[in-house]
This record gives sequence, C-alpha cells and structure tokens, in this order.
Amino acid sequence: MAPSRVEQLKEILAQDANNLLTRYALAMEYSNSGNVDAAVAEFKLLLEKHPDYANAYFMAAQSLAGADRRAEAAQMLRDGIAAAKRSGNRHAESEMQLMLDDLER
Repeated sequence: MAPSRVEQLKEILAQDANNLLTRYALAMEYSNSGNVDAAVAEFKLLLEKHPDYANAYFMAAQSLAGADRRAEAAQMLRDGIAAAKRSGNRHAESEMQLMLDDLER
C-alpha cells in the first residue's frame, strides 16, 4: 500500500524540517481533511521560521474560521496583516483585511 500524502510530506520534513513548501503542503492536507488543530500547529511551525509568509496566516485563519474559532482566526489575520505590511505584500494584506472585516461583523 502506498504511503498517504501526509506520510510522504512527513518523510520529507524528517529530512528537512525547514522546508517551507512541504510544511505548508502538510498544513493544507490537514486543513483540507478537517484536522484544524494539526493544520494550525503546522502553520505555526512554518511561521516560526518564516514569520512573513502571509499565505500561512491567511490559510490558518480560514481553517480556524471554518471551525467557528472566530477569535483565533481574527488574531491570525491581524498577525498576517502585520506580516504582509512588513514584506510589502499588499495583495495578501488586502485579502486578509477583507476576511477580518467579515469576521468582525
């Protein structure tokens, strides 16, 4: 039996724990399967090493919002907006601000 996508990604991370794209892919796999806690944990690990990676904040916030964890999602968005500003990523900043505005209504 072939290893699952999660297992494959974990194997890659065992060889290179700092692999940004693999960590992101693993977080997304967890998110897409509804495992919000595991997804957020992986996004947070990614952000420890790459604090300006705006998409990780946005996708973590989406996972949290989907699980009706609105306060956590809003905080993730605020942190992501700050990161997007630091890195000059206006598109990500705008997308996260829109989502934050929706959450705060």
